Amino acid sequence: MIENRAYFPKISKAVERIRGYVAKEVVVGPEVVEYLESKADLSRLVYPMRNGVIERRDERGWRAAKELLRYSLLKHAPDKPGSFSGFYAVTALAAQAPTYMYEKFFQLHEEINKEEGLLVKALTIIPQPLAVAIAEKATVCTVLEAGHGNTQITPISKDVISGALIPLNRGGSDSDRISAQILKDLGYSDLAKEEKFVRLFKEAAGLVPRDLDKAISWAKENPNALVSSFQIPQTAVKIEMEDKGWLRFLIGEFYFDPRHEIFESYYSRGFSPPKDTLVAGEVIRGDVDLGEAIRISVSKTPVEIQPQLLKSVILSGGAFYWKVPPGLENIAVDSPTKIKLLLDRIGIKSEPKMVSDPQYSVWRGAIVYGYYLAEDYKWDWRQMEGWYYF
Repeated sequence: MIENRAYFPKISKAVERIRGYVAKEVVVGPEVVEYLESKADLSRLVYPMRNGVIERRDERGWRAAKELLRYSLLKHAPDKPGSFSGFYAVTALAAQAPTYMYEKFFQLHEEINKEEGLLVKALTIIPQPLAVAIAEKATVCTVLEAGHGNTQITPISKDVISGALIPLNRGGSDSDRISAQILKDLGYSDLAKEEKFVRLFKEAAGLVPRDLDKAISWAKENPNALVSSFQIPQTAVKIEMEDKGWLRFLIGEFYFDPRHEIFESYYSRGFSPPKDTLVAGEVIRGDVDLGEAIRISVSKTPVEIQPQLLKSVILSGGAFYWKVPPGLENIAVDSPTKIKLLLDRIGIKSEPKMVSDPQYSVWRGAIVYGYYLAEDYKWDWRQMEGWYYF
C-alpha cells in the first residue's frame, strides 16, 4: 500500500550535475519522504483523488495518478516476464466519477503499456461502494464509503442506485481540518500546517462522543478522567491540552455532525464548514448530519426496498476508523453506534455495521469482482462494465 500522493520537486540543474543523478519531475511512493526538505515543500504535494474526482483539466492531478499507477504496476510485475502477458487489473472509482474519468484511466493504462511494455492486458472499473457490497456479500444495502475528501452514501440493490447516490463533500480530511484548528488554538500553529502531523494527532486524540453536550460536560467535571497529554507517534513532539481535553470530542463529532451549534464559534472565526453538494439540481448541505444524509438518500429509492436499505447500513473507509479507549465506553462510541444514534434521533431504527477491515474492503471487493468477471465479457459503455482489452 502507498499513500495516494505525488511530489513535484524543484529541479536544480546545478545540484543534479554535481551529485550525479537525474532528478525526477514527479516522485511517488516511499521516495517522497526523501525529497521533503522543508515545510514549504509540502505545498508541492499533490493528492489527486482527494475528493474522489480528478477535474478534467487538472494536469498535475492526472500526472500524479499516472505515476502512481506506473509505480504500482512495476512494483508487482515479474522481473523475468517469461510467459507474462499483462495483468488483469481492477480500478475502483468513486460512484460519482464522471465518464471522462473512466476514459482517462483507460488512456493512462494504455500510455503506460506503451512506455513500459505490456503491464496490463485488460482493465475493468467498478464503483467503490459496489466493491464494498461485494466484499460484504450484501445484495440490498446502503453503503457509506468514507474516504479522505468525501463520503459516498450509496443505496444498492444488486447494483448502485445512481439516482439516490449522495456524494457528500466530507471525509477524513474534515476531521483533519478541525484537528489543525484545535492545534492552532492550543498554540501549535507551526505543527498545524503539516498534514502528516495533524493526521497523527487526530488518530491519537480524536474521540467520537455518544452525545457531544454530555461528553463536554463530563470532561469538564472530571478533568483527570480524560488523557490530555499526547506523545505523537513517529515524532519527538508532545501535545499538552491541559484543561482543554474536552476538545478531543470535537475532532470526531465534526465528521458526523458539523451542524452542531458548538461549531458556530469556529465558523464565525473564518473556519469553513464542509461545502454543499449539488445532486440532480438539489442542494445537499455540507453540514448535514450523516443520519439525515442517509434518510435523504434512501428516500430517493422505491418505497418497497427502503426498509431493507435502512436495515442494512454498511460503513467502510478510513474516515470511520475510530476507537473507544477502555473506560470511556459510556462517553465515546465507535462509528456504527454513532450512525445508529443519529438515525434514532430521526425515528429510524437500524443496526449499522462496520466492514471487517475498513481501509481495505474496497480492494477486497474489487479483487473478487475481477476474479469472477468473465474473460470474454468486453467493456460495454452503456452498462459501464466488462474488460477493456489493450
